Amino acid sequence: MIYVQNIQKYFKKTVKQPGLAGSVKSLFNPKTEIVKAVDDITFHVDKGEILGFIGPNGAGKSTVIKMLTGILTPTGGSCVINGQDPRKNRKRYVKEIGVVFGQRTQLWWDLPLNETYTVLKEIYEIDDARYKKQMAFLDDVLELQPFIKTPVRTLSLGQRMRADIAASLLHNPKVLFLDEPTIGLDVVVKDNIRKAVTYINQQEGTTVILTTHDLDDISTLCKRIVMIDHGKKVYDGSLNNLKQKYGQMRELNFEAVDKSSLNALNYQEAFSGNSPDESDLTVKIEGTTVTVNFNTDKIPVEKILNYTLGTIHVKDVNLKDADIEEIIRRLYKGEVEEGSR
Repeated sequence: MIYVQNIQKYFKKTVKQPGLAGSVKSLFNPKTEIVKAVDDITFHVDKGEILGFIGPNGAGKSTVIKMLTGILTPTGGSCVINGQDPRKNRKRYVKEIGVVFGQRTQLWWDLPLNETYTVLKEIYEIDDARYKKQMAFLDDVLELQPFIKTPVRTLSLGQRMRADIAASLLHNPKVLFLDEPTIGLDVVVKDNIRKAVTYINQQEGTTVILTTHDLDDISTLCKRIVMIDHGKKVYDGSLNNLKQKYGQMRELNFEAVDKSSLNALNYQEAFSGNSPDESDLTVKIEGTTVTVNFNTDKIPVEKILNYTLGTIHVKDVNLKDADIEEIIRRLYKGEVEEGSR
C-alpha cells in the first residue's frame, strides 16, 4: 500500500554571523548550510495496517508526513501510496487520502459543521447517496450529532478533533494520516478517538499512519512502529519487541513536603543489591520535585514506592511509562537492538 524508499528532504539554511557587521555581510554575501531534516528513510506499510510513526520533537516526523501527502517534494528518494506518486496528479491523489494535523484544522471556522461537510462534499464530488451513507457512519462512530449545527469556532478541542477526523474520512479514503490527533485532549476524549480510529480501520480497511508523542496511542492502536531521530530511521519493528528489548521503564514523579527531607533519599544505595546499570536507575531533583526513571525488570514498582513513601513525606506522587525520548536514549546506549531496515 505505502512504499517509501530512501526518501530525503534537505533544507538550505542561512547562517547569520554575529553583530551588525555580520548582519550586513549576511545580507550581501550570505553563507548557507544544508539541514538534513529527513535522511535516507525506507519503510513500507501493508494495506489495512496501523503504523505508529514516532520520535522526539524535531525528529522529522511531520516532514515525512508532508512528503507522503504531497505538501512537500522530497529532495531524493521516492514514495508511492496506493500505486500513486504524491507529486503527480494531485487532484486524483488527494481523493484517496485523508489527513488530520492535530495543531491545524481543515474546517471553515465560521460555518456550522454540517455546512462545512456540504462544502467538502462538493470539493470531493461525492454523490448524494454516498454522502448520506458516509455521514450516517461517521455520526455513529464519532458522535457528531450533538454539535453538527454548531459553528466550528465554538467547538471544544475534543469536538473539533472528532469533526476534523470525520472531514478527513468523508470521501472514504484508502489511507489516513493522523499527525498528533490526541494532543491536548483529556483522557476520555483520547479514548473515544482511539476507539473510533480502531473501528474505522477494522470496518473500512483504512490504512493509517499515526504520529504521536503519546505512548498510550501507540500501545492501543499499533502493533508495529517506525521510530526516527535526527531524520534517520532508528527502529522498525513490533512494539512488543521494543518493550522487551529496552526493559519495562517507568517514571516516578513526586513532590516532597520540604526540600531538606530529600537528603534522606539514596536510591542507588537502597537498590544496589538489584544490580541496576547506570541507565536502569536515574534520579533528577529540582527544588522539592523528584523524577526517578527505573527499569522494573531490575527494580519492582512496589519496592520503589515503598522505599520512597517510607523514607520521606510527599505532597503528590505520579507513576507513568517512560516517554519516547527515554526509549530513544536507551536505544542509543545499546539497550535496544535495531529492527529490520
